[in-house]
Amino acid sequence: MSEALRGHEADNERIVLGLLESVERDGAQSQRKLAADLGIALGLVNAYLKRCVTKGLVKMSEVPTRRYAYYLTPKGFAEKSRLTVDYLTSSFEFFRRARADCSDVLMAANERGWQRVALLGISDLAEIATICALETGTTITAIVDPRSTSKTFIGVQVLSSLGEIHGQADCFVVTDLKTTNETTKAAIEKFGVDRVLVPTLLSARNQKKRGAGK
Repeated sequence: MSEALRGHEADNERIVLGLLESVERDGAQSQRKLAADLGIALGLVNAYLKRCVTKGLVKMSEVPTRRYAYYLTPKGFAEKSRLTVDYLTSSFEFFRRARADCSDVLMAANERGWQRVALLGISDLAEIATICALETGTTITAIVDPRSTSKTFIGVQVLSSLGEIHGQADCFVVTDLKTTNETTKAAIEKFGVDRVLVPTLLSARNQKKRGAGK
């Protein structure tokens, strides 16, 4: 299965898990409320609910207010449990790999005498990198993310562009999970390839994407 298909399947499973959890908590809530909770379009909620009903995961009943209530079937409870285990397993595997990769990158920076590090991109990987920084004695001086409207992220200042760093960092670690290639290229063009470090996790992901696009 290609990386793109795996990502699409993961998104589908995430939505289904969120939907089943919401139905379990309150099966009488409106589809509009479900859409807001899940962060997806109203029409998509309707489509996923119909799919869950067809698969026998959810049953539907009419309530007095001319609305419908949904509840999980035994098959639905079993599927929710399976999806929860899969999600936790993949999340733990990501954390394990990310922590090892970030530790390696920061240790490599330390060996070169680089103690001040800027992260490029707000993400789960950036959060893990800040944890590893505490363990390796590294100082995270800033996080650069042009998409963010926040001024800080887990206590670290957030800058909107590479031009705002002004000598605050000895090197740069890419933590952008969405536009890794673009972020890496821009940083290399500005600071040079030697000062831009990319965790193995991101390098492997980009190689798979390039392979899938051929």
